[in-house]
Amino acid sequence: MKAFSLLVKPASADCNLRCEYCFYLDHLCESEKTRMSDSTLEKMVRSYMQTSQPQYSIAFQGGEPTLMGLPFFKKLVELEKKYAPPGASIANALQTNGTLIDDKMAAFFGEYKFLLGVSLDGSPELHDHYRKTAGKKGSHQQVLKGLELLKKHKVEYNILTLVNDRNSREPELVYDYLYERGEHFLQFIPCVEFKEDGITPEAYSVTPGGWGDFLIGIFDRWYEHRYQVSVRMFDSLLNKMVLGHPSTCDMDTNCCHYFVVEYDGSVYPCDFYVRDDLKLGNVNSDSWSSFLTHSTYTAFGACKMNFQTECSSCPWLSFCHGDCQKHRTGEENNGLSYLCPGLKKFYKHAMPRLRTLADQIIMDRRQRGM
Repeated sequence: MKAFSLLVKPASADCNLRCEYCFYLDHLCESEKTRMSDSTLEKMVRSYMQTSQPQYSIAFQGGEPTLMGLPFFKKLVELEKKYAPPGASIANALQTNGTLIDDKMAAFFGEYKFLLGVSLDGSPELHDHYRKTAGKKGSHQQVLKGLELLKKHKVEYNILTLVNDRNSREPELVYDYLYERGEHFLQFIPCVEFKEDGITPEAYSVTPGGWGDFLIGIFDRWYEHRYQVSVRMFDSLLNKMVLGHPSTCDMDTNCCHYFVVEYDGSVYPCDFYVRDDLKLGNVNSDSWSSFLTHSTYTAFGACKMNFQTECSSCPWLSFCHGDCQKHRTGEENNGLSYLCPGLKKFYKHAMPRLRTLADQIIMDRRQRGM
């Protein structure tokens, strides 16, 4: 069986924050009806542990998954212990806004080696511009409190920064703020949302040129600290050049990497495509093998290579393969990536130095017999 991971949304789109750029904002239910039941959790874990995986990887996302409370994650670990094959490697992860983490939750995540991704868009003025509470107050200070608890209990975490129209103008400020805080594991994700026409970007979206300039600013700062700081995009590019494959799905040739599991057990091919026409089934009634071979899933994955003809002559095609389907314009998502001009600008700027780094890594690996 092909290896795959799970991205679970145990509270669906529900969240305690009201970030203005959130693509789930229109779907917030503001109730506890969208909560994964113990029976669905058990069915998901048991059936997943019955598949053959080099590592069983379950990540929780939202909305805000910590709305489930600590008992839910304790139940998860109990079920993993109960159903995991002997000697199995299990990796649990959680993407969170960080505002609901308390001391007991942080201690639990530390004890059971959860990897957390915490959303932080930069300094207080940059972060609070969009990331607000339901009462329309900034959430920055609450996030910092959560981070301090994670550090106290030695929880491994990285910072996820959503790059929007505001913070994209100040890449050096964003990087320096995070670096000086001691945050050395970073992800930068472009905020790209379209209006109903599938072409016109929302006002808070990063512009194509802004994305390119932001990446260049981050890259130049990162290059000074390249052996101290991990930036996920740069790591993925180096992985591609050294090992022949990227470590992020947006750079790969196919979109069949994981399954999204909603609170009710419904399964979809991608977090950005939780749509009725792409529903693959439900963990309570269907098998993982049926999801893997589902015509909708395989067709969705193959669409990654349905890029524009002009992409074929692009010198950077092997690094983006038309970019994430979500960033492509047009109703059928087979147009050029909205971010294409910015990506080209970044690749032209950074690739000479990245290739040099890759060559050094390859040489070091050979010397060590790897």
